[in-house]
Amino acid sequence: MGVEVVVDGLTKSFGRQVIWEDVSLTLPAGEISVLLGPSGTGKSVFLKTLVGLLRPDRGHIWIDGHDLATYKENTLYELRRLFGVLFQDGALFGSLNLYDNIAFPLREHTRKSETQIRQIVMEKIDLVGLLGAESKLPGEISGGMRKRAGLARALVLEPEIILFDEPDSGLDPVRTAFLNQLIVDINADIEATFLIVTHDINTARTVPDDIGLLFRRELVMFGPREMLLSSDEPVVRQFMNARRHGPIGMSEEKDVSELEAEARMGHDPGVLPPIPPQLMPSGGGIRRTQRPPGEWLAANGVTPPEGSFVDEQGRDWLREYPRLLKAHLHGVT
Repeated sequence: MGVEVVVDGLTKSFGRQVIWEDVSLTLPAGEISVLLGPSGTGKSVFLKTLVGLLRPDRGHIWIDGHDLATYKENTLYELRRLFGVLFQDGALFGSLNLYDNIAFPLREHTRKSETQIRQIVMEKIDLVGLLGAESKLPGEISGGMRKRAGLARALVLEPEIILFDEPDSGLDPVRTAFLNQLIVDINADIEATFLIVTHDINTARTVPDDIGLLFRRELVMFGPREMLLSSDEPVVRQFMNARRHGPIGMSEEKDVSELEAEARMGHDPGVLPPIPPQLMPSGGGIRRTQRPPGEWLAANGVTPPEGSFVDEQGRDWLREYPRLLKAHLHGVT
C-alpha cells in the first residue's frame, strides 16, 4: 500500500540558476501521478530531490510523518527504502545477468537467504513478463526488456513509492503502450504511490490519476487528469495538445516579442480534443484509487469535448464504467 507524499514550498537551485521554486503538491497514496514539462524544467531534478539524492534549498517533503528534506544522510538511508526508482535507461549492471541485477538490492540491503531471494526475484520477473530471460545480460536484450528488468529491480524491496524517470525514453510507441499497461497493472496489484516523469503526451492523457506541469521555474498546475485535459490555461493547453501556439517555444519559453506577434495574428488556441478513457487494468476490474470517468468534470460544471471517454472499440466509458464497477464490487472480473 502506498503512502501520501506532501511537497510544501520546495525550491532548488544550482548556484545562481533557479531550477524551480515554491513547488507545492500532494501525491495521493496509491495513485498514479505524472509530472510533465518542457525539456530543461527540472523534472528529473525533482525526482532526485524527492528521494533525497539532492537537497532542496528550502521547503519540506513530508512522507509518512517524516520531513525528508531535513534528514541527515544516515537517516535518509532508511527512508529511501520506501522508494523504488526506474531510471531512464534501466541502470542495469552490464556484467550481471537480469536475475543478479534484480537480486542486487535484496543482497545489498537485506539478510534474506538465497532461497528467499530467488522466490522474490522470480515473482518480480514473472510480474514484468521476463520469465525465461533471467540468464541474459542487459546487452543481449531490447530496450523495452531492459526497462521491464529495471522495473522488476525497483519492486523487489516492496517500496511504497515508485518513481519513474522517463520510462518511455528510447521506446517506440508500441512498446511504450505495453509499458504503460504494465505500469497500470502493477499499480492495481501493489497499490503503491507512483510518480512518472514523461514527455509522452499519450501516456499523460491515458495513464495517470493526477497530472502536474512544470514551466518557467514553477509548478503551473497539479490536479486530477480531467482538470488538466480540460484546462484553458495557455501553457497547459499548449503542452497537453502538442501545439506550437502558446507560451512554450523552442528554448523552453517564448520571449515577449514572440508572444506579442502571436497575439497580433489572433491565433485561435484551438478546440480541445476529446478526453480519452483512462487505461484500465488488463486483468479486468478497477484500481482502488481510480476515479469514475467524468467525475471531476461533473463536480466542476465542465462539459467535456464531444467524443470524450469513447475508446478505440467505440465503447462509451461513461456507460461502461458503472457496469464494470458493479461487477467488480460483486467479485466478478
